[in-house]
Amino acid sequence: MHFLYFDPGLGAMIIQVIVAGVAGFFLFSKNLFYRIKLFLGIAKNDKSDLFDDIDVKESDVETKNNSEK
Repeated sequence: MHFLYFDPGLGAMIIQVIVAGVAGFFLFSKNLFYRIKLFLGIAKNDKSDLFDDIDVKESDVETKNNSEK
């Protein structure tokens, strides 16, 4: 029987891989379940933009002609 030697660096790396895998799974599944609920009509589609209340005038927007001067 062969035994493997786990030093502290390898143990920390294994724990880091496990934690990253679990976090990645939860973030992926949260987005997946949200899209499924949105498709089925259970969840509301929140299309409100954070920047909707900012009033931007056309004179404030930089155009290509203004930037070349």
